[in-house]
Amino acid sequence: MNKHLLRVDEAAMLLSVSRWTVYRWVQEGRLEATKIGKGSLRIFQTSVAGLIEQNRTLGVEPVHWHDGRPPRPAPDGLSAGLR
Repeated sequence: MNKHLLRVDEAAMLLSVSRWTVYRWVQEGRLEATKIGKGSLRIFQTSVAGLIEQNRTLGVEPVHWHDGRPPRPAPDGLSAGLR
């Protein structure tokens, strides 16, 4: 099933930003969203995809994580590539 509306935390994960950044970008008009019920905010997936495409750097391949989640940082704060 193709999901058209994303929860704030899902959009934040896809964009690699905090939940608060997603809220701010909705307020600024960078992301399109709608409220469902008594204030539950949902972000349009097409808006997230558009923002990603708009900010894509030429020549850089998109990152695909095997389980849909970004890798966790190393416990000591260093990335695996810097060891």
